[in-house]
Amino acid sequence: MAVQEARHGAERGAGRGGGLGAGQGAHGGGCTCGDCPHGAREGHRRAVAAFLAKRDELASGQGLPAGVAHSASASRQWVSDELTQSADLVAERGRVDGEAWLGRLWRRTAFAVWGTVVALLLVQALTAIGAGWSAARTAGLVAAVLVAALLTGAGYLHRARGGALAPVIGEDNRLSTSRAMAAAWVLFVVYAVLVLVGQLAAASAHGRRDDLIAGLELARGAGVVTVVAVVCGIAVLVRRVVGVRVLGQRLQKVRADRPRAADLLTDDSGKGSFADIQYVVVGAVALVFAAVRLARRPEQLPDLPWGLALLVLVSAATYLSGKYAEGGRPVILSVVRSREAGDLDAPIRTGDDIEIRGAGFVPPGAQTADRLSRMVVRIGAVHVHVPLVPVPGGFSNPTDAVLTVPVPVDVEPGRVEVQVVTAAGVETNRCVIDVTD
Repeated sequence: MAVQEARHGAERGAGRGGGLGAGQGAHGGGCTCGDCPHGAREGHRRAVAAFLAKRDELASGQGLPAGVAHSASASRQWVSDELTQSADLVAERGRVDGEAWLGRLWRRTAFAVWGTVVALLLVQALTAIGAGWSAARTAGLVAAVLVAALLTGAGYLHRARGGALAPVIGEDNRLSTSRAMAAAWVLFVVYAVLVLVGQLAAASAHGRRDDLIAGLELARGAGVVTVVAVVCGIAVLVRRVVGVRVLGQRLQKVRADRPRAADLLTDDSGKGSFADIQYVVVGAVALVFAAVRLARRPEQLPDLPWGLALLVLVSAATYLSGKYAEGGRPVILSVVRSREAGDLDAPIRTGDDIEIRGAGFVPPGAQTADRLSRMVVRIGAVHVHVPLVPVPGGFSNPTDAVLTVPVPVDVEPGRVEVQVVTAAGVETNRCVIDVTD
Protein backbone atom coordinates (compact mmCIF):
# COMPACT_ATOMS: atom_id res chain seq x y z
CA MET A 1 0.00 0.00 0.00
CA ALA A 2 2.81 2.41 0.85
CA VAL A 3 4.56 1.62 -2.43
CA GLN A 4 1.33 2.18 -4.34
CA GLU A 5 0.69 5.51 -2.60
CA ALA A 6 4.26 6.57 -3.33
CA ARG A 7 3.82 5.70 -6.98
CA HIS A 8 0.57 7.68 -7.17
CA GLY A 9 2.21 10.61 -5.45
CA ALA A 10 5.11 10.50 -7.90
CA GLU A 11 2.68 10.48 -10.82
CA ARG A 12 0.78 13.47 -9.47
CA GLY A 13 4.03 15.28 -8.68
CA ALA A 14 5.29 14.66 -12.20
CA GLY A 15 2.00 16.00 -13.56
CA ARG A 16 2.40 19.22 -11.54
CA GLY A 17 6.08 19.78 -12.16
CA GLY A 18 6.46 18.46 -15.69
CA GLY A 19 4.05 20.72 -17.49
CA LEU A 20 1.18 19.70 -19.76
CA GLY A 21 2.91 16.73 -21.31
CA ALA A 22 3.73 15.20 -17.94
CA GLY A 23 0.19 15.78 -16.73
CA GLN A 24 -1.19 13.95 -19.75
CA GLY A 25 1.21 11.11 -19.14
CA ALA A 26 0.11 10.77 -15.52
CA HIS A 27 -3.59 10.61 -16.40
CA GLY A 28 -3.47 9.11 -19.84
CA GLY A 29 -4.33 5.65 -18.56
CA GLY A 30 -1.46 4.81 -16.24
CA CYS A 31 -2.95 6.28 -13.08
CA THR A 32 -5.62 4.15 -11.39
CA CYS A 33 -5.82 5.97 -8.07
CA GLY A 34 -9.21 6.96 -6.77
CA ASP A 35 -8.55 10.60 -5.92
CA CYS A 36 -8.84 11.98 -9.46
CA PRO A 37 -11.71 11.53 -11.94
CA HIS A 38 -9.52 10.39 -14.84
CA GLY A 39 -7.74 7.78 -12.74
CA ALA A 40 -10.98 6.42 -11.24
CA ARG A 41 -12.61 6.10 -14.65
CA GLU A 42 -9.59 4.42 -16.20
CA GLY A 43 -9.16 2.10 -13.22
CA HIS A 44 -12.78 0.96 -13.48
CA ARG A 45 -12.52 0.41 -17.21
CA ARG A 46 -9.41 -1.72 -16.82
CA ALA A 47 -10.92 -3.74 -13.98
CA VAL A 48 -14.02 -4.50 -16.07
CA ALA A 49 -11.92 -5.53 -19.06
CA ALA A 50 -9.76 -7.80 -16.89
CA PHE A 51 -12.81 -9.41 -15.29
CA LEU A 52 -14.53 -10.10 -18.63
CA ALA A 53 -11.34 -11.62 -20.02
CA LYS A 54 -10.94 -13.85 -16.95
CA ARG A 55 -14.60 -14.92 -17.02
CA ASP A 56 -14.49 -15.92 -20.68
CA GLU A 57 -11.15 -17.71 -20.18
CA LEU A 58 -12.46 -19.75 -17.25
CA ALA A 59 -15.75 -20.40 -19.06
CA SER A 60 -13.79 -22.07 -21.86
CA GLY A 61 -11.96 -24.30 -19.36
CA GLN A 62 -8.61 -22.54 -19.58
CA GLY A 63 -6.47 -21.31 -16.70
CA LEU A 64 -7.36 -24.04 -14.20
CA PRO A 65 -4.48 -25.20 -11.95
CA ALA A 66 -3.50 -28.83 -12.32
CA GLY A 67 -4.16 -29.43 -8.63
CA VAL A 68 -7.93 -28.81 -8.94
CA ALA A 69 -8.56 -29.84 -12.54
CA HIS A 70 -9.23 -33.47 -11.54
CA SER A 71 -12.15 -32.58 -9.26
CA ALA A 72 -15.31 -30.95 -10.61
CA SER A 73 -16.31 -29.52 -7.24
CA ALA A 74 -12.80 -28.26 -6.45
CA SER A 75 -12.37 -26.64 -9.87
CA ARG A 76 -15.80 -25.04 -9.63
CA GLN A 77 -15.02 -23.60 -6.21
CA TRP A 78 -11.63 -22.33 -7.39
CA VAL A 79 -13.21 -20.66 -10.43
CA SER A 80 -15.89 -19.09 -8.24
CA ASP A 81 -13.33 -17.72 -5.78
CA GLU A 82 -11.20 -16.27 -8.60
CA LEU A 83 -14.20 -14.58 -10.21
CA THR A 84 -15.43 -13.29 -6.86
CA GLN A 85 -12.11 -11.62 -6.11
CA SER A 86 -11.99 -10.06 -9.56
CA ALA A 87 -15.62 -8.93 -9.26
CA ASP A 88 -14.93 -7.34 -5.87
CA LEU A 89 -12.16 -5.30 -7.48
CA VAL A 90 -14.57 -4.22 -10.23
CA ALA A 91 -17.14 -3.22 -7.61
CA GLU A 92 -14.57 -1.19 -5.67
CA ARG A 93 -13.37 0.56 -8.82
CA GLY A 94 -16.99 1.20 -9.79
CA ARG A 95 -17.74 2.73 -6.39
CA VAL A 96 -14.76 5.06 -6.66
CA ASP A 97 -15.69 5.96 -10.23
CA GLY A 98 -19.28 6.63 -9.17
CA GLU A 99 -18.18 8.97 -6.40
CA ALA A 100 -15.87 10.83 -8.77
CA TRP A 101 -18.68 11.06 -11.34
CA LEU A 102 -21.03 12.56 -8.76
CA GLY A 103 -18.34 15.05 -7.83
CA ARG A 104 -18.14 16.19 -11.45
CA LEU A 105 -21.90 16.22 -11.95
CA TRP A 106 -22.59 19.38 -9.97
CA ARG A 107 -20.69 21.50 -12.50
CA ARG A 108 -22.62 19.93 -15.35
CA THR A 109 -25.91 20.65 -13.64
CA ALA A 110 -24.83 24.25 -13.02
CA PHE A 111 -23.92 24.67 -16.70
CA ALA A 112 -27.26 23.15 -17.73
CA VAL A 113 -29.19 25.50 -15.42
CA TRP A 114 -27.45 28.63 -16.67
CA GLY A 115 -27.70 27.36 -20.23
CA THR A 116 -31.47 27.25 -19.74
CA VAL A 117 -31.39 30.88 -18.57
CA VAL A 118 -29.46 31.89 -21.70
CA ALA A 119 -31.93 29.98 -23.88
CA LEU A 120 -34.82 31.80 -22.18
CA LEU A 121 -33.12 35.13 -22.88
CA LEU A 122 -32.71 34.27 -26.55
CA VAL A 123 -36.33 33.16 -26.85
CA GLN A 124 -37.56 36.34 -25.18
CA ALA A 125 -35.36 38.50 -27.39
CA LEU A 126 -36.60 36.80 -30.57
CA THR A 127 -40.27 36.93 -29.59
CA ALA A 128 -39.93 40.58 -28.54
CA ILE A 129 -39.20 41.58 -32.14
CA GLY A 130 -42.28 43.47 -33.25
CA ALA A 131 -44.15 43.02 -29.98
CA GLY A 132 -41.62 44.97 -27.94
CA TRP A 133 -40.01 44.30 -24.59
CA SER A 134 -42.38 44.25 -21.63
CA ALA A 135 -42.17 44.23 -17.86
CA ALA A 136 -43.38 40.63 -17.88
CA ARG A 137 -40.35 39.61 -19.96
CA THR A 138 -38.03 41.36 -17.54
CA ALA A 139 -39.76 39.69 -14.58
CA GLY A 140 -39.47 36.30 -16.26
CA LEU A 141 -35.76 36.76 -16.90
CA VAL A 142 -35.09 37.99 -13.35
CA ALA A 143 -37.08 35.07 -11.93
CA ALA A 144 -35.05 32.62 -14.02
CA VAL A 145 -31.80 34.15 -12.74
CA LEU A 146 -33.00 33.87 -9.14
CA VAL A 147 -34.04 30.24 -9.55
CA ALA A 148 -30.76 29.43 -11.31
CA ALA A 149 -28.77 31.09 -8.52
CA LEU A 150 -30.73 29.12 -5.94
CA LEU A 151 -30.10 25.83 -7.74
CA THR A 152 -26.42 26.65 -8.22
CA GLY A 153 -25.96 27.44 -4.55
CA ALA A 154 -27.78 24.29 -3.48
CA GLY A 155 -25.75 22.29 -5.98
CA TYR A 156 -22.50 23.64 -4.61
CA LEU A 157 -23.49 22.68 -1.06
CA HIS A 158 -24.26 19.16 -2.28
CA ARG A 159 -21.45 18.94 -4.83
CA ALA A 160 -20.29 15.60 -3.48
CA ARG A 161 -23.76 14.09 -4.03
CA GLY A 162 -24.54 15.24 -7.55
CA GLY A 163 -25.12 18.97 -7.16
CA ALA A 164 -28.63 20.16 -7.95
CA LEU A 165 -29.71 16.56 -8.63
CA ALA A 166 -28.95 15.44 -5.06
CA PRO A 167 -32.59 15.82 -3.83
CA VAL A 168 -33.90 13.55 -6.60
CA ILE A 169 -31.35 10.75 -6.04
CA GLY A 170 -32.84 7.98 -3.96
CA GLU A 171 -31.31 5.91 -1.19
CA ASP A 172 -30.45 3.23 -3.77
CA ASN A 173 -28.30 5.75 -5.68
CA ARG A 174 -30.75 5.95 -8.58
CA LEU A 175 -32.74 8.88 -9.89
CA SER A 176 -36.19 8.77 -8.34
CA THR A 177 -39.06 9.25 -10.79
CA SER A 178 -41.47 10.50 -8.12
CA ARG A 179 -38.97 12.99 -6.67
CA ALA A 180 -37.98 14.24 -10.12
CA MET A 181 -41.60 14.92 -11.07
CA ALA A 182 -42.30 16.65 -7.76
CA ALA A 183 -39.15 18.77 -8.05
CA ALA A 184 -40.03 19.82 -11.60
CA TRP A 185 -43.51 21.00 -10.60
CA VAL A 186 -42.28 22.76 -7.46
CA LEU A 187 -39.59 24.64 -9.41
CA PHE A 188 -42.14 25.65 -12.04
CA VAL A 189 -44.56 26.99 -9.44
CA VAL A 190 -41.74 28.88 -7.68
CA TYR A 191 -40.74 30.41 -11.01
CA ALA A 192 -44.35 31.39 -11.81
CA VAL A 193 -44.79 33.09 -8.43
CA LEU A 194 -41.48 34.95 -8.85
CA VAL A 195 -42.66 36.20 -12.24
CA LEU A 196 -45.76 37.65 -10.59
CA VAL A 197 -43.67 39.12 -7.79
CA GLY A 198 -41.38 40.83 -10.29
CA GLN A 199 -44.29 42.36 -12.15
CA LEU A 200 -45.88 43.45 -8.89
CA ALA A 201 -42.66 45.18 -7.83
CA ALA A 202 -42.46 47.02 -11.16
CA ALA A 203 -46.15 47.99 -11.33
CA SER A 204 -46.98 51.57 -10.43
CA ALA A 205 -50.73 51.73 -11.05
CA HIS A 206 -53.07 50.52 -8.30
CA GLY A 207 -55.29 48.72 -10.80
CA ARG A 208 -52.35 46.82 -12.22
CA ARG A 209 -51.21 45.72 -8.78
CA ASP A 210 -54.73 44.57 -7.91
CA ASP A 211 -54.88 42.50 -11.12
CA LEU A 212 -51.54 40.84 -10.30
CA ILE A 213 -52.64 40.02 -6.77
CA ALA A 214 -55.89 38.61 -8.13
CA GLY A 215 -53.79 36.38 -10.39
CA LEU A 216 -52.71 34.46 -7.29
CA GLU A 217 -56.26 33.55 -6.31
CA LEU A 218 -57.04 29.87 -5.92
CA ALA A 219 -59.83 30.01 -8.50
CA ARG A 220 -57.29 30.66 -11.26
CA GLY A 221 -54.54 28.28 -10.14
CA ALA A 222 -56.57 25.48 -8.58
CA GLY A 223 -55.51 22.96 -11.22
CA VAL A 224 -51.80 23.65 -10.81
CA VAL A 225 -52.03 23.70 -7.01
CA THR A 226 -53.84 20.36 -7.04
CA VAL A 227 -51.25 18.76 -9.30
CA VAL A 228 -48.36 20.07 -7.18
CA ALA A 229 -49.99 18.78 -4.00
CA VAL A 230 -50.58 15.34 -5.51
CA VAL A 231 -47.13 14.84 -7.05
CA CYS A 232 -45.44 15.97 -3.82
CA GLY A 233 -47.64 13.64 -1.82
CA ILE A 234 -46.84 10.80 -4.22
CA ALA A 235 -43.11 11.42 -3.76
CA VAL A 236 -43.40 11.21 0.03
CA LEU A 237 -45.75 8.22 -0.06
CA VAL A 238 -43.60 6.24 -2.49
CA ARG A 239 -40.55 6.72 -0.29
CA ARG A 240 -42.54 5.47 2.68
CA VAL A 241 -43.97 2.50 0.77
CA VAL A 242 -40.58 1.40 -0.57
CA GLY A 243 -38.90 1.81 2.82
CA VAL A 244 -41.54 -0.22 4.65
CA ARG A 245 -41.52 -2.99 2.05
CA VAL A 246 -37.73 -3.22 2.09
CA LEU A 247 -37.63 -3.42 5.90
CA GLY A 248 -40.41 -6.02 5.81
CA GLN A 249 -38.40 -8.05 3.23
CA ARG A 250 -41.21 -7.81 0.71
CA LEU A 251 -39.11 -5.85 -1.77
CA GLN A 252 -35.49 -6.38 -2.81
CA LYS A 253 -33.43 -3.24 -3.45
CA VAL A 254 -29.79 -3.26 -4.54
CA ARG A 255 -27.73 -0.08 -4.58
CA ALA A 256 -26.60 1.14 -8.01
CA ASP A 257 -23.06 2.27 -8.81
CA ARG A 258 -24.27 5.73 -9.88
CA PRO A 259 -27.51 7.41 -10.99
CA ARG A 260 -28.42 7.51 -14.68
CA ALA A 261 -31.01 9.46 -16.64
CA ALA A 262 -32.58 6.16 -17.73
CA ASP A 263 -33.55 5.51 -14.08
CA LEU A 264 -36.54 7.82 -14.60
CA LEU A 265 -38.05 5.41 -17.15
CA THR A 266 -36.81 1.99 -16.04
CA ASP A 267 -36.94 -0.35 -13.08
CA ASP A 268 -33.95 -1.44 -11.02
CA SER A 269 -32.95 -4.05 -13.59
CA GLY A 270 -32.79 -1.47 -16.40
CA LYS A 271 -35.95 -2.60 -18.18
CA GLY A 272 -38.53 -0.06 -19.28
CA SER A 273 -41.32 0.39 -16.72
CA PHE A 274 -44.79 1.27 -17.97
CA ALA A 275 -45.78 2.96 -14.71
CA ASP A 276 -42.70 5.19 -14.73
CA ILE A 277 -42.85 6.00 -18.45
CA GLN A 278 -46.49 7.05 -18.46
CA TYR A 279 -46.00 9.13 -15.30
CA VAL A 280 -43.06 11.02 -16.80
CA VAL A 281 -44.68 11.50 -20.21
CA VAL A 282 -48.05 12.71 -18.90
CA GLY A 283 -46.42 14.93 -16.29
CA ALA A 284 -44.02 16.44 -18.86
CA VAL A 285 -46.85 17.19 -21.30
CA ALA A 286 -48.89 18.89 -18.57
CA LEU A 287 -45.83 20.86 -17.47
CA VAL A 288 -45.20 22.09 -21.02
CA PHE A 289 -48.84 23.16 -21.30
CA ALA A 290 -48.60 25.05 -18.02
CA ALA A 291 -45.40 26.76 -19.18
CA VAL A 292 -47.09 27.91 -22.39
CA ARG A 293 -50.05 29.25 -20.41
CA LEU A 294 -47.67 31.17 -18.18
CA ALA A 295 -45.94 32.66 -21.22
CA ARG A 296 -49.30 33.73 -22.67
CA ARG A 297 -50.71 35.06 -19.41
CA PRO A 298 -47.81 36.03 -17.15
CA GLU A 299 -50.09 38.11 -14.93
CA GLN A 300 -51.61 35.04 -13.23
CA LEU A 301 -50.84 31.51 -12.19
CA PRO A 302 -51.27 29.07 -15.09
CA ASP A 303 -54.90 27.99 -15.20
CA LEU A 304 -54.35 24.29 -15.86
CA PRO A 305 -57.63 22.83 -17.18
CA TRP A 306 -59.26 20.33 -14.88
CA GLY A 307 -59.30 17.71 -17.63
CA LEU A 308 -55.51 17.85 -17.92
CA ALA A 309 -55.10 18.01 -14.14
CA LEU A 310 -57.29 14.93 -13.77
CA LEU A 311 -55.15 13.15 -16.36
CA VAL A 312 -52.05 13.87 -14.25
CA LEU A 313 -53.84 12.56 -11.14
CA VAL A 314 -54.79 9.32 -12.92
CA SER A 315 -51.19 8.93 -14.10
CA ALA A 316 -49.92 9.49 -10.56
CA ALA A 317 -52.36 6.89 -9.20
CA THR A 318 -51.15 4.40 -11.82
CA TYR A 319 -47.56 5.06 -10.84
CA LEU A 320 -48.32 4.57 -7.15
CA SER A 321 -50.20 1.33 -7.88
CA GLY A 322 -47.18 0.08 -9.82
CA LYS A 323 -44.96 0.74 -6.80
CA TYR A 324 -47.30 -1.30 -4.61
CA ALA A 325 -47.36 -4.15 -7.14
CA GLU A 326 -43.63 -4.42 -7.93
CA GLY A 327 -41.24 -6.78 -6.24
CA GLY A 328 -42.02 -9.74 -4.07
CA ARG A 329 -40.37 -12.09 -1.65
CA PRO A 330 -38.14 -14.82 -3.11
CA VAL A 331 -39.53 -18.32 -2.62
CA ILE A 332 -38.22 -21.90 -2.70
CA LEU A 333 -40.54 -24.30 -4.52
CA SER A 334 -38.51 -27.51 -4.40
CA VAL A 335 -35.07 -28.95 -3.71
CA VAL A 336 -33.82 -31.94 -5.71
CA ARG A 337 -30.54 -33.80 -6.14
CA SER A 338 -28.59 -32.56 -9.13
CA ARG A 339 -27.55 -35.31 -11.53
CA GLU A 340 -25.95 -35.60 -14.92
CA ALA A 341 -27.72 -37.15 -17.88
CA GLY A 342 -27.78 -40.92 -17.49
CA ASP A 343 -27.30 -40.95 -13.71
CA LEU A 344 -29.75 -42.88 -11.59
CA ASP A 345 -32.00 -41.13 -9.09
CA ALA A 346 -30.73 -41.49 -5.53
CA PRO A 347 -31.19 -39.93 -2.09
CA ILE A 348 -29.34 -36.73 -1.24
CA ARG A 349 -26.01 -37.36 0.48
CA THR A 350 -23.39 -35.03 1.88
CA GLY A 351 -21.12 -33.86 -0.92
CA ASP A 352 -23.88 -34.10 -3.55
CA ASP A 353 -25.01 -31.07 -5.53
CA ILE A 354 -28.59 -29.98 -5.03
CA GLU A 355 -30.79 -27.82 -7.22
CA ILE A 356 -32.90 -25.26 -5.37
CA ARG A 357 -35.81 -24.32 -7.61
CA GLY A 358 -37.97 -21.29 -7.01
CA ALA A 359 -38.34 -17.64 -8.04
CA GLY A 360 -36.89 -14.24 -7.21
CA PHE A 361 -33.43 -15.42 -6.16
CA VAL A 362 -31.63 -12.67 -8.11
CA PRO A 363 -32.85 -9.18 -7.12
CA PRO A 364 -33.34 -6.57 -9.88
CA GLY A 365 -30.04 -4.87 -10.59
CA ALA A 366 -27.99 -7.68 -8.99
CA GLN A 367 -26.92 -9.45 -12.19
CA THR A 368 -23.27 -8.49 -11.73
CA ALA A 369 -20.79 -11.01 -10.38
CA ASP A 370 -19.99 -9.12 -7.18
CA ARG A 371 -23.69 -9.14 -6.27
CA LEU A 372 -24.29 -12.74 -7.32
CA SER A 373 -21.37 -13.91 -5.20
CA ARG A 374 -23.08 -12.54 -2.07
CA MET A 375 -25.90 -15.07 -2.33
CA VAL A 376 -25.86 -17.63 0.49
CA VAL A 377 -27.75 -20.87 1.07
CA ARG A 378 -28.21 -22.11 4.62
CA ILE A 379 -28.25 -25.91 4.76
CA GLY A 380 -28.87 -26.99 8.32
CA ALA A 381 -26.46 -24.94 10.43
CA VAL A 382 -23.95 -24.42 7.60
CA HIS A 383 -23.98 -21.38 5.32
CA VAL A 384 -22.84 -22.15 1.76
CA HIS A 385 -21.87 -19.47 -0.74
CA VAL A 386 -23.49 -20.08 -4.10
CA PRO A 387 -20.64 -20.80 -6.56
CA LEU A 388 -20.34 -18.74 -9.74
CA VAL A 389 -20.37 -20.91 -12.86
CA PRO A 390 -19.24 -18.81 -15.84
CA VAL A 391 -20.42 -19.21 -19.42
CA PRO A 392 -19.53 -16.97 -22.37
CA GLY A 393 -21.36 -13.69 -21.74
CA GLY A 394 -22.65 -14.44 -18.25
CA PHE A 395 -23.24 -17.11 -15.60
CA SER A 396 -25.25 -20.31 -15.58
CA ASN A 397 -25.33 -20.35 -11.78
CA PRO A 398 -26.87 -18.69 -9.87
CA THR A 399 -30.01 -17.77 -11.79
CA ASP A 400 -33.30 -16.26 -10.77
CA ALA A 401 -35.09 -19.62 -10.75
CA VAL A 402 -32.41 -22.26 -10.00
CA LEU A 403 -29.43 -22.40 -7.63
CA THR A 404 -26.94 -25.27 -7.57
CA VAL A 405 -24.90 -25.75 -4.38
CA PRO A 406 -23.09 -28.68 -2.76
CA VAL A 407 -24.28 -30.23 0.49
CA PRO A 408 -21.42 -29.65 2.98
CA VAL A 409 -19.88 -32.67 4.67
CA ASP A 410 -20.48 -30.98 8.04
CA VAL A 411 -24.24 -31.34 7.65
CA GLU A 412 -25.64 -34.00 9.96
CA PRO A 413 -27.74 -36.67 8.21
CA GLY A 414 -31.49 -36.45 8.75
CA ARG A 415 -34.13 -33.85 8.06
CA VAL A 416 -32.36 -30.58 7.20
CA GLU A 417 -33.76 -27.14 6.52
CA VAL A 418 -32.71 -25.23 3.39
CA GLN A 419 -33.06 -21.46 3.10
CA VAL A 420 -31.71 -18.91 0.60
CA VAL A 421 -30.46 -15.43 1.51
CA THR A 422 -30.30 -13.24 -1.59
CA ALA A 423 -27.81 -10.48 -2.39
CA ALA A 424 -30.30 -7.95 -0.99
CA GLY A 425 -30.34 -9.73 2.38
CA VAL A 426 -33.87 -11.08 1.93
CA GLU A 427 -34.57 -14.59 3.22
CA THR A 428 -36.77 -17.15 1.50
CA ASN A 429 -39.08 -19.67 3.06
CA ARG A 430 -37.58 -22.82 4.60
CA CYS A 431 -37.68 -26.12 2.75
CA VAL A 432 -36.97 -29.44 4.49
CA ILE A 433 -34.91 -32.17 2.78
CA ASP A 434 -33.68 -35.61 3.88
CA VAL A 435 -29.91 -36.12 3.88
CA THR A 436 -28.63 -39.70 4.19
CA ASP A 437 -25.19 -41.09 5.05
